[in-house]
Amino acid sequence: MGVSIKWLKQYVDCEWSPQELANRLTMAGIAVEGVEKAGDDFLLEMDLTPNRGDCLGIINLAREVAALTGSKIQLPEIKLQESEEPIENYINVEINDPDLCRRYAARLIKDVKIKPSPVWMQEALEKAGIRPINNIVDITNYVMLESNQPLHAFDYRLLSGDPKKIVVRRAKDGELFTTLDGVERKLDHDMLVITDGNQAIALAGIMGGENTEIRDDTVDVLLESANFSGPNNRRTGRKLAIRTDSSQRFEKGLDVNGVIYAVNRAAALMQELADGKIARGICDAFPHPEPVKRITLRPERVNYLLGTELTEDKIVSYLERLEFRIDKNGSALVVEIPGYRPDITMEVDLIEEVARLYGYENIAPTLPAGSAAQGGLNPWQKFRDQVKNLAARSLFEVVTYSFINPAAFDALLINEDSPLRDTVVVANPLSEEQGVMRTLLLPGLLATASTNLARKNENLAFFEMGSVFMPSDSGLPIERLQLGGIVSGSSEINWLRHKVEMDFFYLKGILEDIFIQLGINGAKFVPVRDDSFHPGRTARIIKDDLVIGILGEIHPLVLENYDIKQRCCAFELDMEKLFSFSQNKTMMEEITRYPAVERDIAVLMSQEIEAGEALQVIAEAEKDLLRNIVVFDIYTGEQVPEGFKSVAFKMTFQSSERTLTEADINQSMEKIINSLEIKLKATRR
Repeated sequence: MGVSIKWLKQYVDCEWSPQELANRLTMAGIAVEGVEKAGDDFLLEMDLTPNRGDCLGIINLAREVAALTGSKIQLPEIKLQESEEPIENYINVEINDPDLCRRYAARLIKDVKIKPSPVWMQEALEKAGIRPINNIVDITNYVMLESNQPLHAFDYRLLSGDPKKIVVRRAKDGELFTTLDGVERKLDHDMLVITDGNQAIALAGIMGGENTEIRDDTVDVLLESANFSGPNNRRTGRKLAIRTDSSQRFEKGLDVNGVIYAVNRAAALMQELADGKIARGICDAFPHPEPVKRITLRPERVNYLLGTELTEDKIVSYLERLEFRIDKNGSALVVEIPGYRPDITMEVDLIEEVARLYGYENIAPTLPAGSAAQGGLNPWQKFRDQVKNLAARSLFEVVTYSFINPAAFDALLINEDSPLRDTVVVANPLSEEQGVMRTLLLPGLLATASTNLARKNENLAFFEMGSVFMPSDSGLPIERLQLGGIVSGSSEINWLRHKVEMDFFYLKGILEDIFIQLGINGAKFVPVRDDSFHPGRTARIIKDDLVIGILGEIHPLVLENYDIKQRCCAFELDMEKLFSFSQNKTMMEEITRYPAVERDIAVLMSQEIEAGEALQVIAEAEKDLLRNIVVFDIYTGEQVPEGFKSVAFKMTFQSSERTLTEADINQSMEKIINSLEIKLKATRR
């Protein structure tokens, strides 16, 4: 943004050189990138922070200069000569959505003469990077640059309807509208349009329509000055790939009370430069006038935060330079915030204003105070790092977006009443693809797998540790840390090991190893049906009757939705629950000198009984001597009755005190067999 110093000095006296002015503004937080000479003028190249959008208006920038110099700002005098005909005879305004249009004001200027604008105005616009068009359009642009309030001029005779009216409403889905640049655009219900009751005539706050533009034969002008929702303007601009000087200003937030000043200033200029006759009054639709914003400021708090010793009078003088009205309330100050400063919302913002005018360079540097403490990671942070390191033994880490497309829940086949669909909606998403916060990691993992497979990377093993988000009544979402992973294809082969398919059991083995390293004992994998996973190949992971995660093969229809043509298995674990079950103590015991004894046993049991359940029965039956137990065979077929299966176990017995005898082993085996018969109705083969 380039600002003409010659134009700036029309509103404020300033004897500083261009370079000194640039330096003073920069030191006060209004960054100037450089100074450029332009004939008999100088241009300040501004680099404004997002919160200081008010300084896009040259009058507001002049307020900053006046505050720094201690001088007074000189606003242009507005002289209006209104006709006897009231504007109500010509137009009325209706706002259908006050959340998107807080205020809409209009004036009618009749019998204008369209011609080039004066040279001084054309030069001012050109220095600001705006091409002059004609006196009416140039006036709207000039006043926008001057006051920071965008305006738009319509050719009044091209409005349809009788009586004529302005209706501000949401666009219809699929509604077509041709903007001033001659491009036909397809709108949707989230966009705001200005209409004449029948047709759209402007895209609110962004660009006018070709159907009502000012032409060489225009006679009567309807002048618009309004206040539109910044976030909605930003979303509309991004969807339609339009960004204008007007939309840029609305996006940053504008003074709702600046609407009237700007429409009067432009009308006065049209009267002066286009010989227009102004209808009496303003058609002003303002559904919900806002109360004046007041903030309490404590002088002692100013000095505490800034490390200064400013008097109350000095603090008051700085704020009054910025045109803030101040009243006393005991030892505190009650500061009335002008509408052109929407960025000031709390006490600390006022303290920053005091610091700017006092001068950051005048605040003495001090070393940080406070008690010294030894740095280091807390147990939770150490646990997270440990889990990441364990997962990285077998999987590659990926990082995906926390924002997802709401359509992901349909792609994952998640039921309509599932709590996973209860999402935190992003107020200002970068795109429709990132409209809500994720409630699970699976969408990002599947999208990553799909992208890699599309690029012929067929053997995939990924994990991600990231947060998921749930809405809450407190206003802030509930954030929960999850560990997720996905595998597909087969493991890498070399001379030492063969290729292994990365299936359900491969991933289960990785998780079991992680649990062992974390000291989590007794985690069970219980079969379950889940929306996104294959029925019959999915398990819920349970520890002490508490669900800590899920593991399974992805449902074929979900894979199809993500354009994945090979099998994938995934898991997701709750990190806080893992942390609560982990054992961070290192347990040690002496290695026994006595030999171990192995015994195999095969039993017949119902096919409905899980092998894991039999393992638990065996472990509970012999707690003293049994050191390890493994399932090494499961068989159904000949010599096994229908409805049954044969399961073979290899058991290792050992004592740390003596060599086991045959009688010891037989006694343990008898206890195990009896327990299997009683609890599972299993018989030895």
